[in-house]
Amino acid sequence: MTTEAAMPQPGRRGAQWMRMLVAHVRPHGTTFIVAAVLLLTSSLLGLLQPLAAKGLIDSLTGGSPIGRALTVLMLLVVVAAILLGVGNYLMLRTAESIVLDGRRGLVQHLFRLSITSMRSQQPGDLLARVTTDTSMLRQIASQGLIDLLTGGVMLLGALLLMAVLDLVLLGITVAVVLLLVLLLAVIMPRIRTAALRAQESVGTMGAAVERVLGAFTTVKASGTEAVEMERVDVASREAYQQGLSLARWNSVAGTAAGLAIQVAFLVVLGVGGARVANGSMTVSALVAFLLYVAYLTHPVLQLVSANSFLQAGRAALTRIIEVTALPAEPLALPPSGPSPATTGSGPTRRTSGGAGDLGPASVIFDRVWFTYPGRDEPAVRDLTLTVPASGLTALVGPSGSGKTTVLSLLERFYDPNRGRLWLDGRDLRRWDLNELRANIGYVEQDVAVLAGTLRENIAYATPGASEAEIRAVLRTTRLLPLLDQLGGDLDAEIKHRGVSLSGGERQRVAIARALLRRPRLLLLDEATSQLDATNEAALRDVIQEISHHTTVIVVAHRLSTVQDAAQIVVMQHGRARATGRHTTLLRTDPLYAELAAEQALV
Repeated sequence: MTTEAAMPQPGRRGAQWMRMLVAHVRPHGTTFIVAAVLLLTSSLLGLLQPLAAKGLIDSLTGGSPIGRALTVLMLLVVVAAILLGVGNYLMLRTAESIVLDGRRGLVQHLFRLSITSMRSQQPGDLLARVTTDTSMLRQIASQGLIDLLTGGVMLLGALLLMAVLDLVLLGITVAVVLLLVLLLAVIMPRIRTAALRAQESVGTMGAAVERVLGAFTTVKASGTEAVEMERVDVASREAYQQGLSLARWNSVAGTAAGLAIQVAFLVVLGVGGARVANGSMTVSALVAFLLYVAYLTHPVLQLVSANSFLQAGRAALTRIIEVTALPAEPLALPPSGPSPATTGSGPTRRTSGGAGDLGPASVIFDRVWFTYPGRDEPAVRDLTLTVPASGLTALVGPSGSGKTTVLSLLERFYDPNRGRLWLDGRDLRRWDLNELRANIGYVEQDVAVLAGTLRENIAYATPGASEAEIRAVLRTTRLLPLLDQLGGDLDAEIKHRGVSLSGGERQRVAIARALLRRPRLLLLDEATSQLDATNEAALRDVIQEISHHTTVIVVAHRLSTVQDAAQIVVMQHGRARATGRHTTLLRTDPLYAELAAEQALV
């Protein structure tokens, strides 16, 4: 499993964000094109309106009937408005679909991230990327791309029709437009930078809020509400300042565009008036030309707005690209070397099957080394260990000795830097992750209880479980008193993070969830740490019973929990320094004897 990824390089980001934008728009290409054609047709009909107005003025000044000219002008206005309305609706609907697909794709990638990738990110910032950044796809599609297309066509069309009316006045208008383009070329990079900083500041603010919500009890108990409020306030003010910076540069761009058109209008009015006075052009031609100059305001502002949206969208897509570049867990099986069955260094490979229908699983660690990313010292070093099929194997030892890391390697949250792991004679890298984890029940040290009902929590990984099966595991884990407190209703609500449950109840809910899967390999990380003596003894009996037909590996600090284990592995500095039963280790291993003495088990 890859643990590092090359983040997007600055020189490649321009092409990357454009490719991502095209990839998001392509599935909705037909609707997008229809909407674009409707909006473009509406804009072209708008371009014809000044010419129709010229014809109406000519009819009025020439004494001709105005009915036909007036009808043409009204039709142009009405049809353009209808096409604009329909086109806008289709475009907005397409934009919402693009946002939906973008969010789905990003969430799917987030849920496939490796543990290393996820732990390198701040959850609040990731939430901002899923919500705020993906929302920018709406503005890019519905305003950025369309405004760029229709604004560009309207600008070119208006300039062409102005050329038909008067080349001298066209030259003046083009000169003003070119000056505006040069000014915008200076402003747009600043808008892009401001947009990126604004998006990042929103993510930072979200991370600051999530930091408090994730440790709310600690914040309250420590009396640090004011400190945390100040921290969030600083992030909020930074987001505010970056938003102001973006608004300031957008305002400069919009003001420059509006001022340029007004200057062009005044210059054309003066020069055109002189040309009308000397007979070089007609009044109707000047009126039509001035209408086109005024008409330029809309496409020019559209282009400025489109560039602003595209710069902001580029910043948002760059942040999304950074997430999609993070390493995700593999879906396909990578090539692998020969198994121990063919080399004589391990057991024969078993036939694969679903969880719970093949009996217990055997596990082998073969000279395994692993170092967490960013650390120098290995968490596991040269670990060689055999866990027999069925029976209880306990991992004990001082904190930091690598016990929990062993379980993480079995779940393939991480892959070894060196050495091999085998499950039923099959290299762990050769297992499909879904198949592997379907065969393993894992109860982590910091147990997770989700907002929802008791049924949903117990059957979280087994949604098809029957009520009888759920009640059976509740009985096994001594949770029937909790069910009674909830009125005997499996669909009673449990509050977020299980705050309405005791620590022991949360642990037993997690154990019941794992047992309901009928795993072939059950991993328990300090599963009894929050239980009182009575419940610990009861759960110890349960674990022993389960170990008769399931391979169980327990990480334990309380030796009383595992003193009857078939195999106890004493870990120190990432190595298995001793293996044996409780009575044997008391005589042969000084570290184990010391741990037992500290817990009054000698």
